[in-house]
Amino acid sequence: MRSTETVRFPKFQRRTLLMSRPFLTVLIVAALWIAASFAKPGFGAFGHLRYLVELGAVVGLAAIGQTFVVIAGGIDLSVGAIITVSAVGVPLVSFAGDESGAFAALITLAAATVIGALNGIGVALLRAHPMIMTLAMATFLQGLLILLAGGSAVSAQSPLLEWLGSARPTGVPAGVLVWAVASTLSLIALHATPFGARVFALGANSLAATLSGVNVRSTTVAVYAISGLTAGMTGLLLLGMNGQGHVGIGDPYLLSSIAAVVLGGTSILGGSGTYAGSIPGAVLLVTITALITVVNASPGWRSILFGSLILALLLVSGRESRRR
Repeated sequence: MRSTETVRFPKFQRRTLLMSRPFLTVLIVAALWIAASFAKPGFGAFGHLRYLVELGAVVGLAAIGQTFVVIAGGIDLSVGAIITVSAVGVPLVSFAGDESGAFAALITLAAATVIGALNGIGVALLRAHPMIMTLAMATFLQGLLILLAGGSAVSAQSPLLEWLGSARPTGVPAGVLVWAVASTLSLIALHATPFGARVFALGANSLAATLSGVNVRSTTVAVYAISGLTAGMTGLLLLGMNGQGHVGIGDPYLLSSIAAVVLGGTSILGGSGTYAGSIPGAVLLVTITALITVVNASPGWRSILFGSLILALLLVSGRESRRR
């Protein structure tokens, strides 16, 4: 009897792994890479695939905070605006004495975290709907950026930004290394700490979480602060890669961050999911974008594809929630 159970348990584990959304997303990415390599010579070259992962790091960083917020039962529509604030804000707070650029980066990340925390305060204390609160914050930030930057691009140069944009330690882009470290910390926080348990409990049922002793207000503020922080990191990475920031530079990453989260198997209704799925989800999104570019499709088709993808995933998530 014991031997039979010992055999069946690993089979069950393997089947669970094969049917998991993160694993399926990895398979889709691999299949697209292989198919594109045959259809377009050079697509599967190591340098090009490394570049896709580097682009995926930008989406992936933004998706870290979005994953926390979505699992907690919310959504952050201010991600794109906070990314833009960070990319434009670094040049505005830079000064001559900050030779490495680290102080300006810290100020920017602190500001982004505070903006995220304000979103959380609005949702937790003022009882504003997450969509309304974060959309209002995004609108406010866009207006503020126009007043400060005047709609023109601003550039910044510092050793830190140059390292983020062009360094290749051991052949790996610096942005990918930052993403790897942030991803590891995020997975630990979600799945190996009491805070992560509170985030899942909040998203599954906020009333039950309150009755079981979870501090709903502080947890809500914390997840939105994390979203602001990772959006700020995304803005710094974009600034390092592009060399300049401009109003609207973060707009494409709002939809991408949500799509990466849902693609990875996190329920848009909250309470279940993992950032382990958002990682291949981010790479999948940039791969699809690269394929659209290869066939010379217009930006309009890209928007149609992303929109259709989000709608399809929302339907799937809705069916999964009803089954639970």
